[in-house]
Amino acid sequence: MNTLAPASAAQAQHDIVDEFAFFGDWTERYQYLIDLGKQLAPFPDDCKTEDYRVHGCQSMVWLVPSGDAANMHFEAISDSAIVSGLIALVLRVYSDRPAAEIVATEPAFIQDIGLAKHLSPTRSNGLAAMLAKLKAYAAAAL
Repeated sequence: MNTLAPASAAQAQHDIVDEFAFFGDWTERYQYLIDLGKQLAPFPDDCKTEDYRVHGCQSMVWLVPSGDAANMHFEAISDSAIVSGLIALVLRVYSDRPAAEIVATEPAFIQDIGLAKHLSPTRSNGLAAMLAKLKAYAAAAL
């Protein structure tokens, strides 16, 4: 995963769409998601609390915000390999951005890479819950 965030959330989404275009089928794309999840930064166990838990996910997901309206940073982790990959994508688009950009950015990449059609209803609900919580943190910072 890139250590330098793309210049904008829109560019990050474009990069994700380009990367997923390399894979011919969803077996390869799921494997790529799992690999992305394995590259998430280590997550502190003391942040695995109810305060940071994302409700609405079937698997356990924790999302920790930091920073301020000018630049918000997020760390997150899941006990599910595929969900951790989804987190990696979400963090590429939304972390280390101004709160106003986070709130204004729709997650078009989910539809653009075909992910919306290939997630179970429970994973789709969990992804929506994670995005809602992340945007709520950004809105609160504004």
